[in-house]
Amino acid sequence: MPSATDELIQRLYESPPEGFVAARTAAIEQARQAGDKATAKRLAALKKPTVAAWVVNLLALRRPDLIEELVELSTALRDAQRGLDGSALRELTAQRRQVVSALVAAAGKLARGEDRSVKVPLGEVEATLTAALAEPEIAAQVRTGRLIRAATYAGFGEVPRPRLRLVTDEADVDSDDAEDHDEEEDEGGEVVEFPQQSARERAAEERRKRELEQRRRELRRELSNAQSAEKRADTQLEKAEAAERDAGHVVEDLDAELAELERRRTEAQADVARRKQARRLAEREAAAARRQVGDVQAALEDLESDLSN
Repeated sequence: MPSATDELIQRLYESPPEGFVAARTAAIEQARQAGDKATAKRLAALKKPTVAAWVVNLLALRRPDLIEELVELSTALRDAQRGLDGSALRELTAQRRQVVSALVAAAGKLARGEDRSVKVPLGEVEATLTAALAEPEIAAQVRTGRLIRAATYAGFGEVPRPRLRLVTDEADVDSDDAEDHDEEEDEGGEVVEFPQQSARERAAEERRKRELEQRRRELRRELSNAQSAEKRADTQLEKAEAAERDAGHVVEDLDAELAELERRRTEAQADVARRKQARRLAEREAAAARRQVGDVQAALEDLESDLSN
């Protein structure tokens, strides 16, 4: 059974992002006033979700059955791809498009039900759900209902695409093992033997093979260089995304601090107003006391003057 803090966190991630920081700040202050430092620290670590992440969170929290359907389809797709089952892959790929489209529509409906003015970034929502199909880790994050950023995935599957070849009803013939002459039957069923290739034709064939082999080596080098460049670019992208997330967290934390300072400023202004009112009351009382002292002194002086006469 979820704790009260877990339920509070769920409400934070179910609510539209524009009110996230203020709600989190209020929850942190309430926890501090209750002396619950652990909960306050846990709440302070929560990060504000983007609109796309909020929409996916809403879907995961309100319709977990749809997310489970997505996870089951993901497992089936990976199994079919590992087994190189082309027929199953085609069927599941079509099903994937239908499921993702249905989930995007359901998520958009939930988001508009929470806030009619929100502009739902359907493309980012679809990209996140597609990434959840391909990556079990992303699917696990989606299940929590606490995404803070949309996710993307460049490809699909865990194994590389196999090299394809055309398969016919006839037996495959390897050109390296072929004989120097061909045979075929004539209309009468007799075998006709064609003359062997000439030396010039064989030399041309060998030269063509050497050129193809050289081209293959060049392409492999280019592929290796391109893969290295892709790896470096992916590393730079990951660093840039991490830096962006960190910067976003700093902004969110500063927003929370500013909200806290604004609250304290409001309280201080109210305290100043109360103290100003108390000072004015004290001034009036002091003025009245001085007048009373003056009146008493004047009466005393008159009395002493009468006595002396």
